[in-house]
Amino acid sequence: MDLYEYQARDLFAAHGVPVLPGSVASTPEEAKTAAEQIGTQVVVKAQVKVGGRGKAGGVKLAQTPDEAKEKAEAILGLDIKGHITRRVLVAEASDIASEYYFSFLLDRANRTFLAMASSEGGMEIEQLAVERPDALAKIPVDAIAGVDKAKALEILKAGNFPADIIDEAADVVVKLWETFVSEDATLVEVNPLVRDPQDKIIALDGKVTLDENADFRQPGHEALVDKDAENPLEAKAKAKNLNYVKLDGQVGIIGNGAGLVMSTLDVVAYAGEKHGGVKPANFLDIGGGASAEVMAAGLDVILNDTDVKSVFVNVFGGITACDAVANGIVEALKILGDEAAKPLVVRLDGNNVVEGRQILADANHPLVTVVDTMDNAADKAAELAAAGA
Repeated sequence: MDLYEYQARDLFAAHGVPVLPGSVASTPEEAKTAAEQIGTQVVVKAQVKVGGRGKAGGVKLAQTPDEAKEKAEAILGLDIKGHITRRVLVAEASDIASEYYFSFLLDRANRTFLAMASSEGGMEIEQLAVERPDALAKIPVDAIAGVDKAKALEILKAGNFPADIIDEAADVVVKLWETFVSEDATLVEVNPLVRDPQDKIIALDGKVTLDENADFRQPGHEALVDKDAENPLEAKAKAKNLNYVKLDGQVGIIGNGAGLVMSTLDVVAYAGEKHGGVKPANFLDIGGGASAEVMAAGLDVILNDTDVKSVFVNVFGGITACDAVANGIVEALKILGDEAAKPLVVRLDGNNVVEGRQILADANHPLVTVVDTMDNAADKAAELAAAGA
């Protein structure tokens, strides 16, 4: 889960990372009040989970509380790369002597944690990494040893941080590591990490991505979810413990195993080219548990998607055999009753496939079509979706 800047800032402050005074506002009046409380020049920043805010007019300086109100009024409701601005961060404006870059992240390719540091912050780090890779230090971090002051100094020296502020910056890095680990983050980034005219080190802008797989031990993270921006179908699936991602197509997808589901998305997209550009409507992996309850939960989410015109259930029987899956589908349709009003194309293969297909044949449900191969099933699902569009 990506956090808004103000949420990242609050996490930093909770772990002792130095940040400037500020608060979030959802109305111009709240922005004015926030500026009054700060009492100095402020910066009003759009809170959207996308870059390029400044170029889009989403970051503005304000000298007075009334001006902060005026700037907030201009920013709230602003569309920045498809993201509507619903909140602004009103923070004390900082005088900046120097800008640096620092981050901790999960390096999936090398199966390790990685620290990245540069004495050249404030610009897009991707651009710096391409144009001047030598200016960005990348230091692996041992998960057991972690980051103490000595390791922090090693990282910052590799990033060419100035000697006169490296000690204080190292203290900040240790606190950023504490934030990274204790919050179960996969990314903690500060850009820029600034030096003010008094040589204080401040996290001026930050990004944090939290690992949602750790939610079971992070109950406080639930409060960080933006209910207004969350897709209601994804929220419903999450509440049912389903691995679901909404897409923009017309064929609902249910499969067991992420690899099979991803392959199903591909074959449906390919088949859809012959049927007016029909596409997959979602990713839904039910894993190894294709019980009636799980199947009903999955179908309930997908069938409530108004974009969906047909559903493709693609299951390879393994530990959960095809006959159990077929029984799950039949029972799920009974549970859903009249809510199950869209055609289902079912492809079963693997353990007990003959028995599974027979169960579906015996049920003789008017909405269910059983197809033997994955390609033919995808074609049928796309055809039905096109007909129902």
